[in-house]
Amino acid sequence: MKFGCIQAVILDWAGTTVDFGSLAPVAALRGAFEAAGVSITAGEARAQMGVLKKDQIRFILQGERVRTEWTNLHGQPPSENDVERLFSDFLPKQSEILAEYSSPIPGVCETVDAWKAGGLRIGSTTGYTRALLDVVLPVASRLGYSPDASVTPDEAGGGRPKPFMCYRNAILLSVFPLWRCVKIGDTPVDIAEGLNAGMWTIGITATGNEVGLSRADWEALPREEQAAQEQTAARRLTDAGAHCTAQSLADCTELLADIERRIAAGEKP
Repeated sequence: MKFGCIQAVILDWAGTTVDFGSLAPVAALRGAFEAAGVSITAGEARAQMGVLKKDQIRFILQGERVRTEWTNLHGQPPSENDVERLFSDFLPKQSEILAEYSSPIPGVCETVDAWKAGGLRIGSTTGYTRALLDVVLPVASRLGYSPDASVTPDEAGGGRPKPFMCYRNAILLSVFPLWRCVKIGDTPVDIAEGLNAGMWTIGITATGNEVGLSRADWEALPREEQAAQEQTAARRLTDAGAHCTAQSLADCTELLADIERRIAAGEKP
């Protein structure tokens, strides 16, 4: 497909293009909290997924159960110093396991290659720091996925839901206006980031954080359960403002074609 109205697509990483189920951040966050004596559930580790990881740790500590358990164990409520210590412990844990979770999700490489051949520029944003993303990039590239630009919160002046990473991508890709760009991601803050940047947005359901299952676990589910979980994820992303949703990135080409038609008809996000 040749694109004329859409200039660029800005993609998330974990759960959207690599790491089916967005599993790596959950494992590292749970490990960091466990080392501090407080166990968190996978659901708690997924709270506010997509924001800068230090901000995510801060949010997890504000949860009533975690805050109470932390206070009972340490004798005082969690402080900003605790956030810094947890983040410092999280970084090496995440870096250590990240390469294992950097394989492109099925269909991503072929889809992105087709989009590039159709004239699209491909940018990317993330909740990872540059040091962490630099672990992911060479693995993903070796396996066939390499965006034209990548931006992290620590080099853009802030993470999601702020739009600064999208702005930085637009500069690096030399694309404007931003209503001719599409942000695709698997979390509500991905959607907020795109909307705040003035972009169209597509939410990813089955492969992402809102379902949160490995490929094997997802494929083992009965079709009825898959449909129910996909619908729940789609509702969350739509409630966040997504213009449309898809099970995976490989299912987005027709959605982009529809956005092409809407832009050509004079519509803006």
